[in-house]
Amino acid sequence: MIVDPLLFKAGVLIGAMGFLLVALTVAGFLARWGIRFRLVGISSFTVLLSLSFMAFALSYEERQTVPGAVNVPIVFDNGRGLVIAAPRAPLPVAAVAPTLQQLAANQSQRPQAGVNGYVTVRLRQVEPTDEAGVSRPRLLGEARLPLGGQLEDVQLLIPDTTT
Repeated sequence: MIVDPLLFKAGVLIGAMGFLLVALTVAGFLARWGIRFRLVGISSFTVLLSLSFMAFALSYEERQTVPGAVNVPIVFDNGRGLVIAAPRAPLPVAAVAPTLQQLAANQSQRPQAGVNGYVTVRLRQVEPTDEAGVSRPRLLGEARLPLGGQLEDVQLLIPDTTT
């Protein structure tokens, strides 16, 4: 796991402040201060915030980048190993393979129940047809990668666009 040191340090510092507030809350209950119930909320929120900072710091993974790849939005994810992405603008033919590799590498790190242990990423583009208001998707390519696999393990399937 990758630990983001800044977030982890912030979580530790906020946690220390949270425990000081817990001590102050206990003192408030013993001294019967009028603010003691507000201190309960403040201290519990601070402790939970520190735990959230540290959990995010431990679970954060940077996204992989592939030279020549274009960032495209994911339009469908069934949570079981099928991800479909669609570029907003026409994608150059030279960018299809690197984009598929980048998407597959970034999706294979997610904890999901892939079909047969694989993540399948499809890259499609929506094209207008001759009919008004009707469009159809065109498959630009597909990539398969084992869950937790590396960039070298990507299997690409790019259809022939010359016909």
